[in-house]
Amino acid sequence: MEKTENGYGKIITVLTRACDLMICLGLYLLFVKLSGEWISEAVRRSAVMTAVIYTACLIHGGVILHKRTIKAFNILFIVMQNITIFAIVSTFALYIGGFIMMPLGMSLLFYTVVAFCSVSMRLTLRYIIKKIRLSKNRIRHVVLVGSSENNLNIYNEMKMTTQSGFLVEGYFDFAPNPNFPEQCKYLGTPDKVTDYLKNNRQVHEVYCCLTSRNRDVILDIIHYSVNNVVHFYSVPNVSNYMHHRMYFNMLNNVPYLSLYREPLSIPENRLLKRTFDIVVSGLFLVTLFPIVLILVALITKITMPGPIFFRQKRTGYNGKEFYCIKFRSMKVNSQADTLQATKNDPRKTKWGDIMRKTNIDELPQFVNVFIGDMSIVGPRPHMLKHTDEYSKLIDMYMVRHYIKPGVTGWSQVTGFRGETKELYQMEGRVKGDIWYMEHWNLWLDIYIIYKTVANVLIGDKEAY
Repeated sequence: MEKTENGYGKIITVLTRACDLMICLGLYLLFVKLSGEWISEAVRRSAVMTAVIYTACLIHGGVILHKRTIKAFNILFIVMQNITIFAIVSTFALYIGGFIMMPLGMSLLFYTVVAFCSVSMRLTLRYIIKKIRLSKNRIRHVVLVGSSENNLNIYNEMKMTTQSGFLVEGYFDFAPNPNFPEQCKYLGTPDKVTDYLKNNRQVHEVYCCLTSRNRDVILDIIHYSVNNVVHFYSVPNVSNYMHHRMYFNMLNNVPYLSLYREPLSIPENRLLKRTFDIVVSGLFLVTLFPIVLILVALITKITMPGPIFFRQKRTGYNGKEFYCIKFRSMKVNSQADTLQATKNDPRKTKWGDIMRKTNIDELPQFVNVFIGDMSIVGPRPHMLKHTDEYSKLIDMYMVRHYIKPGVTGWSQVTGFRGETKELYQMEGRVKGDIWYMEHWNLWLDIYIIYKTVANVLIGDKEAY
């Protein structure tokens, strides 16, 4: 998808330019020293000028590592172009500006070694990118529904190189299309799509280009997708049968529509959020958490028998199960994984009630955040029983699992925390979770954290 390529492209571009610049500066200082010069203020000024010129050459030359059709000779050409311009401009600028210069032979060797190291670094990065895209957990399994020209173009884009990161399993249509290559298997008629998805859980994405006269079939596929963590993308105009807001995307020159705006599908946003999670959770775990752990452990051991921690399987990112860690606030009981806590729950101890009202019981989830099962902010993870029940009762319930669950969330600070006695309460929570997914930004996360802390300090009547 174009937004994904652009996201990864920006990260790879910054990383490549930074590595190139470090290579150039390191080699420049090394060659200056080998030429008999000491690292002086004049040498430092020459190094700064060299770095500025090389950075300009890198920006002018561009970085193409993230593009799927790029070959080794393309990378070699870009680097040689950069180095040639760099050699001419830097030699002229250093001479005119009266900066320290290396002897001619040493300069030629310097530019040659910089070119060799830059090519080697870029080819290594390219190799790593290929390996990442082809790793089992990074492959995006895709099925196509309909065989119009747009879907054929999407197939060709995805199969242009083996490093695309997509695996097209085949296509569905009312009859086999002779224009489709033999490598793209005909899987059956569109009414068989949901059965195929049920039997092939590895499928991540569905690209549909059926016309509006197939409204019922399309809606059936959409309904299954949004309730089973499958991303549905509609390629043609779907305004005649789809009343949900749609978002326009591009896969190179091919347009398609998605059901939701997903800021966290952009790699740099995921990187920003993950970095924030690691830094904040890491700082908390090595500073305040050990003190909290000692106090909770002592009081828990004095007030109730049993373990200090409570681990419960919950539904996480993309519907995967994980163990959510909490301080145990209830007596050991057989209903821990099936019965939600209530306001006057007899299973809670007095100390457990205090922990739940102050959110102390949730603090071990920062371990889940640090290891990557959760985020600090996101939809609250539900026990497996609730996921199974509510996914059948609430349409689009599973959409909340498109992003990582959180220690706190938008729904929790906007009135949908605590026990869900009525179905509308869970429906409101799900709507809030989807709203957060579509409107994510780092400032929103910070605001939610602020609201969570404020609710703890002033007291939250829904905390029990």
